[in-house]
Amino acid sequence: MLFNISYKDPKIERKINELVGQPYAIMERFAKGGIGSPKLFITRCSQEIYELLHVNESLKFCNIEMRPNGIIIGFQSRLEVYALVIPYYKLVLFKPGNTITFHIDAHYISVDCSKYNSNSKKFIDKIEDAKLKQTPYSPLDAYF
Repeated sequence: MLFNISYKDPKIERKINELVGQPYAIMERFAKGGIGSPKLFITRCSQEIYELLHVNESLKFCNIEMRPNGIIIGFQSRLEVYALVIPYYKLVLFKPGNTITFHIDAHYISVDCSKYNSNSKKFIDKIEDAKLKQTPYSPLDAYF
């Protein structure tokens, strides 16, 4: 789900916390080795996100925050801050070439994850591990 988080709104905060859980405590952040990504360059995005991002001509960057039940992809458009909230059970990752695409329903964001940026690759691996731990086992998985 896409939210405008520029202003403090308890309803939006509650909805985000319901979808992906409360933020990690400080000790959990240290134990996980960090829960935030480095700055990631956006290469492609869905139409609704594209309309938000391309109102100005600056480079488009985002960052990712891990939560217990999902991730939050944050990006800025002019003076507004937006968050694409993705629970792990709806997260779909594609890795074509040097990009990684995060999908949820009708929204997606592709980010550059070139071979020179090992920190972003480590962070993506951390997201994949968390997704595997949170996704329930399906009996159909035995057939693939």
